Amino acid sequence: MKSLWLDKIWFGLPVLLLLGGTGWGLSSLRAETPSAVDDVIQKAVARSQRVATRAALAAFSYTKVTVTEELDAAGNIKERKERLYEVAFQNGATCARLLKVNGHPPGAADLKLQANNEVNLRQLLGGSKSGKGDNRENFLTPELVARYDFTMVNEATVDGRRAYQIAFRPKTPLPPTRHMVDRFLNRISGTIWIDAEEFEIARAELRLGSEVDLLGGMVGCLKKLAYTLTRTRVADGLWLNTYSSGDFEGRKLLDSLRIKTNSKSINFRPLQLPS
Repeated sequence: MKSLWLDKIWFGLPVLLLLGGTGWGLSSLRAETPSAVDDVIQKAVARSQRVATRAALAAFSYTKVTVTEELDAAGNIKERKERLYEVAFQNGATCARLLKVNGHPPGAADLKLQANNEVNLRQLLGGSKSGKGDNRENFLTPELVARYDFTMVNEATVDGRRAYQIAFRPKTPLPPTRHMVDRFLNRISGTIWIDAEEFEIARAELRLGSEVDLLGGMVGCLKKLAYTLTRTRVADGLWLNTYSSGDFEGRKLLDSLRIKTNSKSINFRPLQLPS
């Protein structure tokens, strides 16, 4: 039982990033950045929060394949799990149905894990107004933005579209730490690329600045995190997560642990709704 509990803590973060993204929020929006970058960020937040606009967008379904690999100290794969999902995006909410694990129908343990992950995602990202699905496509919240300082780096081209390249890092002094996720967020920095026309996140790169202890370091720690996310405009005004990869290193009890993840979404198609 203790081993399962530790695995839930250690494997939970990669799984949540793999499935959902980074839309956590814990305080209030403050405009303390230079005007140009602040304007871009606030437009992106406003875009992300327009639930009514999202609800009017076309519904889509697509296929998602995720791969999670646990590696030993030499970099050899100890365990590999490939999961196939059928995903529906409708009324601003995302619902994922697990179809296969390593090419086979999911067992009871796989379905239970999936259900637990969905509950955790809804707790972190927020559930939809309908109560079905979660807000994993809602990446920027006022609460999340309030934790960081933003700097305009450059303009770039992402998938043929002009984008603002913006670096971010935790504010100084650091926001209060009340939960384990606060310690994680207080050590995350990186770069985001925001589409210059529609103010959606087109790409994001996250990294861990320093070690994060899990429950005071007694059960382990997260020493490294490198995470990349790509989002794609699949229809007019509609952007969805299409690719992500992550590399996590740390310690579980006395054992070193490394987990690599990647996720790819394909075969986007309009969802046929009942007439």
